[in-house]
Amino acid sequence: MTNDSANAGADTGRIIMFDTTLRDGEQSPGATMTFEEKLEVADLLDEMGVDVIEAGFPIASDGDFEAVSEIAKRVKNAAVCGLARAGAKDIERCGEAVRHARRPRIHTFISTSPIHMKYKLQKEPAEVLDMVRAQVSRARAFTDDVEWSAEDATRTEHEFLCQCVETAIKAGATTINIPDTVGYTVPDEYYALFKMLIERVPNADKAIFSTHCHNDLGLAVANSLAGVRAGARQIECTINGIGERAGNAALEEIVMAIKTRADVLPYATGIESTMLTRASKLVAAATSFPVQYNKAIVGRNAFAHESGIHQDGMLKHTQTYEIMTPESVGVAKTSLVMGKHSGRAAFRSKLKELGYDLGDNALEDAFNRFKALADRKKIIYDEDIEALVDEEIATNADHIKVVSMMVVAGTQGPQSATMTLEVEGKEKTIQSTGNGPVDAIFNAIQKLVPHTATLELYQVHAVTEGTDAQAEVSVRLSEDGRSVGSKAADPDTMVASAKAYVAALSKLMIKRQRQVVAQPRGPEAKIKGI
Repeated sequence: MTNDSANAGADTGRIIMFDTTLRDGEQSPGATMTFEEKLEVADLLDEMGVDVIEAGFPIASDGDFEAVSEIAKRVKNAAVCGLARAGAKDIERCGEAVRHARRPRIHTFISTSPIHMKYKLQKEPAEVLDMVRAQVSRARAFTDDVEWSAEDATRTEHEFLCQCVETAIKAGATTINIPDTVGYTVPDEYYALFKMLIERVPNADKAIFSTHCHNDLGLAVANSLAGVRAGARQIECTINGIGERAGNAALEEIVMAIKTRADVLPYATGIESTMLTRASKLVAAATSFPVQYNKAIVGRNAFAHESGIHQDGMLKHTQTYEIMTPESVGVAKTSLVMGKHSGRAAFRSKLKELGYDLGDNALEDAFNRFKALADRKKIIYDEDIEALVDEEIATNADHIKVVSMMVVAGTQGPQSATMTLEVEGKEKTIQSTGNGPVDAIFNAIQKLVPHTATLELYQVHAVTEGTDAQAEVSVRLSEDGRSVGSKAADPDTMVASAKAYVAALSKLMIKRQRQVVAQPRGPEAKIKGI
């Protein structure tokens, strides 16, 4: 059996992507995945080009063993890796779990820092060196692809770390991982650590060096790339950066940093970047860990722009504010998020996208109404804008308009509504009661604008989610065989109800007038007033 992973890294520009979402990622409190979810994630990681999949910690539980074993059997391209401590039982259990893999790997580790050796292992440095030799040798009995890690390497004394690395390589380790276990290091320091090891360890050229960075100081990705610049050719990372405490280096950030900044990072990965968003969503769903909105690459806002200045620039040329295309990471398109910071140019563009072509005056009216709504709602969805513009178009043709309204509702009836309408340019006000607030509103409209129309439909639904969602009200009125419908939206359901009813009534008025114009003139002609 050959060490395919090590050969892949022999090319100094090729970075081996080692994904530990299913092991280190699942160790995040509350992120446990089911057996089926682990298989689904592993299949996608293999499909997108991950080189090594660390599938779990086989000795941790029977469930973990079964998941690693099944992943080893089904993965087609990636090496499948299991994690093992220095003990014989750990390594044997791991070897058994990965033995069916096309490319099996055992990843074994031991602590090397003074604080870990003293308080965790309670062993002297010489004893730890013997354990390094023994654990790697034992792992080589199962596979020739053995990775050894110096836990808490960044807080380990350099001389002792060199001895451990040299010992592990002599015993047969083909990959040497230098983890920043507690997220303590900084890029320059991590760079210097790798340079020191590669230059000082006599047999360093016989193994691939690997980074494994935690994000406690928010430096995991920067540290990983610093390690690569110093000579590391494997990066250990997770989808969405999940992992213990503050998480790990995020795979999607590393991939796109290398792809976007090839001028200063002249490396390559085998990852299909257009699958990054899909992988992010799958892992978020499987672990029930939501992705923060402003997360780099895969966050909801990563390709979203609300500022009017930014939106204007984006409409003129996308590279004014985007350094990569959304399509390159599997996002359909850039999103010009409509909110209180949006400008007219973005609003006009959004309307065209939604199929509206308004004149200057109608556009200005709609934009002002949009701004007013944006002050009341945190998020403006396309459905909000459609409802707003539909209402604006109807309002411009209306003979009746809602000027103001006050509704009294509660357990002590009767409910009442004080309504002011503008009818044919004249304002009229009345107060009415009803069996509920909506009935009171409709009764008030009936008194202000007498009519014989019958209410055929009254329907309410939320345009979008959330307690501040706009209510969209649908009303259908019928009269003399004529039936008209109208919709109105407003964060206040009662206001939306009044507007929808009035809009429908206005349409009936227009129909009547058209019918009157079409009737013959003479004594028999009768004009039915509204």
